[in-house]
Amino acid sequence: MTPVTDARPALHPATRRPPVVAAVLLVVAGIVGLTGSFALVVDKFRLLENPGEALGCDVNPFVGCSPVMSSWQASLFGFPNPLLGVLGFVAPVAVGVALLAGARFARWFWLAFLAGLFLAWAFVTWLFTQTVYVIGALCPWCMLVWTATIPLFWVTLVWATSRGVTTRSQRVRTLATRFLPYSWTLPVANYLVVVTAILLHFPRLPSLLFG
Repeated sequence: MTPVTDARPALHPATRRPPVVAAVLLVVAGIVGLTGSFALVVDKFRLLENPGEALGCDVNPFVGCSPVMSSWQASLFGFPNPLLGVLGFVAPVAVGVALLAGARFARWFWLAFLAGLFLAWAFVTWLFTQTVYVIGALCPWCMLVWTATIPLFWVTLVWATSRGVTTRSQRVRTLATRFLPYSWTLPVANYLVVVTAILLHFPRLPSLLFG
């Protein structure tokens, strides 16, 4: 008699146990990004109702939301960019909560999720260069969104690689697993690049902020 085999695919390594730390990061960073995006949407509505009104985040000539929100870069796709954030940051919160509840996701899901995080990181990186080098102003709520997006991408990338989502190579997975406790260094390095670029372009900013 021919033995009966299970035709269902084996569970992917990324789904074997709830990754508590990664899940908490997704939830917390997602909420932070969602908060910043929602605040930007509210400020955009205020500017549309009262174009000359100063916003609460307009601190000084270098730090303020109004110049950024009034630029064409703030509506790159024909609608306010923060709407993308309001919709997009729901995803990491939902995924994080699902992981804490013991949910399992297929490899294709993680690849799609990582692709979305990469696009978000690339988009906020482009927005950063535009606000600093083209618009010449720093939006506090935008920076809050940057702060959330950067660790979401880098830490999730390392975690997913350690679980075999992005590679079939056992050697790469092992290296990623060993590096995972230090994955926080990647967003920190990214933050340092951002801060350095800001300080070089706005050398008077520290004195304006701190007197």
